[in-house]
Amino acid sequence: MMSMRLMRFGAKGKPSYRIVVIDSKRPRESKAKDYVGSYNPLSEPPEISINLDKAKFWLGKGAKASPTVKSLLEKAAKSAKTAV
Repeated sequence: MMSMRLMRFGAKGKPSYRIVVIDSKRPRESKAKDYVGSYNPLSEPPEISINLDKAKFWLGKGAKASPTVKSLLEKAAKSAKTAV
């Protein structure tokens, strides 16, 4: 089963994350099938960049989003609607 979740990058105490599609049984730092976006919680406001077309594609293929990724997708979709 495929899942869409966060993969941590960055130095100690300065995390940044990539939103990836990966087999749910694999460890967090394993090789991902696809990179969907990124999330930087330390910038003010937190920076979220997600390719919504890729995310919809993988969700349509049966990938399950983690609760955190789900909330980030909702925020990105909301900001995309207001930007248009």
